[in-house]
Amino acid sequence: MDIGITAQDRKEIAQGLSHLLADTYTLYLKTHYFHWNVTGPMFNTLHLMFEAQYNELALAVDLIAERIRALDIFAPGTYRDFAKLTSIKESESVPNAQAMIAELVAGHEAVCRTARKVFPAAEAAADEATKDLLTQRLQLHEKTAWMLRSLLEK
Repeated sequence: MDIGITAQDRKEIAQGLSHLLADTYTLYLKTHYFHWNVTGPMFNTLHLMFEAQYNELALAVDLIAERIRALDIFAPGTYRDFAKLTSIKESESVPNAQAMIAELVAGHEAVCRTARKVFPAAEAAADEATKDLLTQRLQLHEKTAWMLRSLLEK
């Protein structure tokens, strides 16, 4: 394979993207879980918002995994793999709506931190495709975190 990125650089970038994939998938699961289980006066608003968010995350995991494959590295895809790679903690119970929102804010912020960690390797390898993907993911997660944080203001 010769796409202008060395095998070592492709491996390093794919490792970072694998962490991003695990965080994104874990956040997808958490968002879907909250969509099913939200209750309270904000039910309809949050139910619909969470649905839009988990649908976007479902598309994102595919984009990230396909970028890993484009680098000729196998993408992780098991719960065990994701549990080892993610920085996002699973919910131990069904939190109330406000706590759900706070957990999702923390999740989106975690994905931002993970994405930012991949930039140096992508930058060093002149991997514009990965940098573009990371930039798009950051924009979306920062905006989503802001919107969710706004719901927590009194």
